[in-house]
Amino acid sequence: MKRFFKPIEKEGSAKKPSLAPSKQGGEKGEEDIKKEPLKFVTWNANSLLLRVKNNWPQFSDFISNLDPDIIALQEVRMPAAGLKGAPKNPRELKDDTSSSREEKQILLRALSSPPFENYHVWWSLADSKYAGTALLVKKCLQPVKVSFSLDKTVSKHEPDGRVILAEFETVCILNTYAPNNGWKEEENSFQRRRKWDKRLLDFVVQSSDKPLIWCGDLNVSHEDIDVTHPEFFSAAKMNGYVPPNKEDWGQPGFTLAERKRFGAILKEGRLVDAYRYLHKEKDMERGFSWSGNPIGKFLWK
Repeated sequence: MKRFFKPIEKEGSAKKPSLAPSKQGGEKGEEDIKKEPLKFVTWNANSLLLRVKNNWPQFSDFISNLDPDIIALQEVRMPAAGLKGAPKNPRELKDDTSSSREEKQILLRALSSPPFENYHVWWSLADSKYAGTALLVKKCLQPVKVSFSLDKTVSKHEPDGRVILAEFETVCILNTYAPNNGWKEEENSFQRRRKWDKRLLDFVVQSSDKPLIWCGDLNVSHEDIDVTHPEFFSAAKMNGYVPPNKEDWGQPGFTLAERKRFGAILKEGRLVDAYRYLHKEKDMERGFSWSGNPIGKFLWK
């Protein structure tokens, strides 16, 4: 499951979004009434192209019925534009081969059909069919700024297209696809996730000027209530390997080290797990990710 996280604001510290139309220059049309996003969907698509080919009618119906202002997608798995061996453009879909052009056309055709025709799309893509994020924002809404890195630099993209940040007048929307912790003490495993969590901690601490809604695939199950079998996942191993630090033991996404760091991000950023705030009971049938055990389920954040 993906979650939304929003800061606890002191009374009177933030301007509430207004749904009233602007009166400057006369009455505005219906498309100008809504100024700030109020309803959100977030989804790890695990290859957007496959979802378009296999699940698009169901997803289209879901979006039509819910009518969200913002759709945050993770793991879109579409490669960035650019010739082989040349610098890539992570904001554009690859189309320099016949197969990539065909895949791009399939995707854009789906996104130009109802109800997605009502959304503007921002991409942040990896060099290959790996990771990547997308953010769909209703055309009646206009972000003040859209950036693609945790340091808010517009021209810079996070490696593998893992971040899209949309800033509106009264709120910021952060869409992230967190790297998996992995099983070992190595550069592309524990070390990579530690660096990511540290940068996210710095980001939320320094981003206190506006309320933040953080959504995405955060690749962590924070509390025991978020998994079916805490003891099993805490003791899980890969091929018998045991990390030197006991806090790194267990299923990626449920190690004590990850959970502590995630808790620190929430605390220091004054963030609330909105889903768990509304659903305090254990609810494995509401949504989960299977993770290595025939009976084990993760309720991912």
